[in-house]
Amino acid sequence: MDATTETVPSERTPGRASFADWLAVAAGVLGVVMGQIDASIVNASLPVIQGEIGATPSEGTWVGTAYLVVEIVVIPMTAWLERMLGMRRLLLGSVMLFTLFSVICGLATNLEMMVFGRVGQGLAGGILIPTGLTIVAKRLPPSQQPIGLAVTAVAAMLGPIAGPLLGGWLTENYSWHYAFFINVPVCFIQVVLLMVAITGTAGSWREFRNADWVGVTGMIVGLGAITTLLEEGHREQWFDSPLIWKLAVASVIGFSLIVIGQLYASRPVLRLALLRNWSLASATALMAVLGVLLYTSLFMIPQFLVAVSGYNALQAGQVVFVSGIVAIPSAFLYTIIVTRVDLRLIVAGAVLCVAIAALIASSLTAQSTGTDFTFVRLLFGAGTTLCAIPLQQTVISSVPVDDAAEANSMVVVSRNLGGSMGLAAIASFQDQRFEFHHWQLNASLGGTDLDLQQQITSAADLYGGGPAGLEAAYRALDGEVMVQALVMTFNDMFLALATIGMIVIPLVLFLRPVKPGTSPVVMH
Repeated sequence: MDATTETVPSERTPGRASFADWLAVAAGVLGVVMGQIDASIVNASLPVIQGEIGATPSEGTWVGTAYLVVEIVVIPMTAWLERMLGMRRLLLGSVMLFTLFSVICGLATNLEMMVFGRVGQGLAGGILIPTGLTIVAKRLPPSQQPIGLAVTAVAAMLGPIAGPLLGGWLTENYSWHYAFFINVPVCFIQVVLLMVAITGTAGSWREFRNADWVGVTGMIVGLGAITTLLEEGHREQWFDSPLIWKLAVASVIGFSLIVIGQLYASRPVLRLALLRNWSLASATALMAVLGVLLYTSLFMIPQFLVAVSGYNALQAGQVVFVSGIVAIPSAFLYTIIVTRVDLRLIVAGAVLCVAIAALIASSLTAQSTGTDFTFVRLLFGAGTTLCAIPLQQTVISSVPVDDAAEANSMVVVSRNLGGSMGLAAIASFQDQRFEFHHWQLNASLGGTDLDLQQQITSAADLYGGGPAGLEAAYRALDGEVMVQALVMTFNDMFLALATIGMIVIPLVLFLRPVKPGTSPVVMH
């Protein structure tokens, strides 16, 4: 029978959280911080890393891709691993592995060693991210969950923003190796917190013997292939590449195996049947859209500042970091307004805020600089934060506490896949719109325009005259045209983001409001 949702008193621990509970939340938050920051910490320093490990630019992309692919594969298996090993063993093992592979990355002298280390980091980081949310669901009562979610959301939001900035700063002032070695003291602190705050549980090795191995294989093949396809598709010219065709076939096979596991396994590795709950399904879909809006904006603004405004990577990262700063007060504002305002109105207003920010950003000019993005980034930061927290609260309160780990895995995967799909789509859209605007502007430059001809003649004289000067003048004119085409392209991209935000707002109608002290649970 399909699951329905009914609001009943929470099954979670009543009263107020203990000091040990908050230490456990702190340990989970540190895991989220490390997992999210390390996904992007190499972005700004990648050219330096490529040079030192002897990798070409195309090979160097695997330093980032390897982490993301493995991370998204392991996230949906986290709930199964927790049942098998117990939360404490799983987290301690993940933190220690994360530390080990971080050191391997920091010591890497060639591409193979670096990619091996990044695969290990992604494996451990993929476990750390959703378990942070699970700790909040299991250790905090509903009345205090918004605080725990606020802290976790800030960590999750700051990761993609702070990663490139931190990596660029360490590379610029010290060495790129420290972008990995910095994890060692953080991991040590997390181990201490885990040892103190999380009690050991036996786990069950029957989960290993009776595992949904068809579904596990499907997760590895399907999610790994589709993530790689989205990451590499644009560079490989999509289906002009045999590699992309192979990845597409592997994706279909992998997702087919996942479906078989859902139908025939006694306990699927990730129970997609939970999505029969409309509130959970809507929150998961909205989180995927949030991933599109968040990751594409984090890509587009630095790209514009570097390509048009002449910023370097570190300067562009500092502009983007404005949204990270506003995320902190926005997160704690949520803990106040959630007791007074319908959760659905908060999500709708937050998505509208992001859409308005994108709409404002769609009026850029060739003279726009970082200061023109200040208000836009403030709106983006507040909107994405005030959207993420209530969606996460909806997710952990839409299912019984025993299913929280699986629900959290779904929402994290949906956000990451949404981000990957958004980046893949926006890269192709950028190429198409740039070509369109470039030729449109060229076509508008009439060959019989006397003013234009006079400008070209004057410019040719400045470049030394003669055929060489005339050729240089035409190149300079085409350069100006290309800049204008690029600005118009970015305006189209931001307008597309605004449109997406507006379209998905009605999905909030399917979310269930969460009242203080109660929690919707799945009933059959």
